[in-house]
Amino acid sequence: AVIGVPHERWGQTVRAIIVPRKGEALSQEEILAYCRDRMASHKKPTSVIFVEELPRGSFGGKVLKRVLREAYGKP
Repeated sequence: AVIGVPHERWGQTVRAIIVPRKGEALSQEEILAYCRDRMASHKKPTSVIFVEELPRGSFGGKVLKRVLREAYGKP
């Protein structure tokens, strides 16, 4: 999932919240390099946070972005 994070120069920047597959060892640098090579600059995350699971709603299982913004939306 991705969320917007306040940024004093740009107003907002992108933060990626990632759940790695079991047994996968990923680093923030690997994720950012992958995105740098494949995404437009305004869509690329500037930071990455790894979590065990994403918060999901009980009806439909959609990711609760509001909860992510509350937990990880600070600069």
